[in-house]
Amino acid sequence: MADFGGGDLDTFRSDVRAWLEAEYPAELRDPSAKVDPEAMWGGRRFEGSNDPQIAWMRKVARKGWTAPTWPAEYGGGGLTPAQARIVEQEMAAGRYRTPLASFGVWMLGPVLMEYGNEAQKQEHLPKIINGEIRWCQGYSEPGAGSDLASLQTRCEDKGDHWLINGQKIWTSYADKADWCFCLVRTDTTKKHEGVSFVLIDMRTPGVETRPIQLISGESPFCETFFTDVKVPKENLVGKVNGGWEIAKRLLQYERQNISGGFGGGGGAGGAAGDLGQLAKTYVGADESGALADSDLRQRITLNKMNMQCLGLTIARSAAESKAGGGPSAAVSIIKYAAATFAQERSELMVEAMGHQGLGWEGDDYKGGELLAVRGWLRSKGNSIEGGTSEVNLNVISKRVLGLPDPK
Repeated sequence: MADFGGGDLDTFRSDVRAWLEAEYPAELRDPSAKVDPEAMWGGRRFEGSNDPQIAWMRKVARKGWTAPTWPAEYGGGGLTPAQARIVEQEMAAGRYRTPLASFGVWMLGPVLMEYGNEAQKQEHLPKIINGEIRWCQGYSEPGAGSDLASLQTRCEDKGDHWLINGQKIWTSYADKADWCFCLVRTDTTKKHEGVSFVLIDMRTPGVETRPIQLISGESPFCETFFTDVKVPKENLVGKVNGGWEIAKRLLQYERQNISGGFGGGGGAGGAAGDLGQLAKTYVGADESGALADSDLRQRITLNKMNMQCLGLTIARSAAESKAGGGPSAAVSIIKYAAATFAQERSELMVEAMGHQGLGWEGDDYKGGELLAVRGWLRSKGNSIEGGTSEVNLNVISKRVLGLPDPK
């Protein structure tokens, strides 16, 4: 698609706005509409589903706008970064539901386009775009978290297939996923140079998942076990023992995506809306109409300013990433800041609500009050997922600042 100039971008924006208004399912315009919360993630279980969220996802996918900048030959939108930004802006301005949430779009797809062969691109990219397959990420292990290259899940060459044995942990939504992109050890004599990147169908015999219940009461993570799992040879991405390079690249995309969620208010507590207005509800306002607690007002204002700056930085980084062929190590700076600001926001929300923000269950609490403390507990994971804050600080010191290793 041609790179539009200013006037053509205005026309494109008008066309996008008109299409969204005409095609958005009427059922989703009702805030009380019953929609399966899992539908946004797509996957095999929704094949043939008439859920309005799925109908919306399919319409957007046919335009290629679930992955607007991906090549049209794989089903993507083929849009320029400027056009993709307009689609994003119009989606937000019209308060349209996100058509598809997908680890395939956020993480796997970009590395497949960089490291996958043509057959793998043709097989997997269209299904990712159409929301046909839900993916999970098999990286961390009980003995390989921050030191990920210590992973021990074995992948043996059996001639006509790979045989995988081992365990992963903290696998997000593994119990709901259709496929897994996974790091495995193909050489036990080397550390980083002995890791490979494979794709595993979760229906394969020998794959088992067990949800892990968190202190917040949710179970978004799983233990994942592989026992004599046979994987076709063609499911290896890149070279044998070349998976560490792919793993690092994918982590850059993951950190960029996680940071984007926080920066846009989607991080811990983001769904509660404006924190300053919420605080007034519980603390009250002074004679000028400002939040009565001046210290709390100052800290909320600073957090909002930091979040706004973070959002602008993320937008700039995303534009630079698309122009320069992918994210750089600088996303670790954004990931670190995003986790910190999101955790601060959750702390401030609970503080502003007082004892009403500590409710776990019961009729004495209403609406978001039952979510505040759970969100605060969940936010503790913000500085762990996608690379711990400590690991990201190491990346910043070495890859961004160029500091030497300590002796």
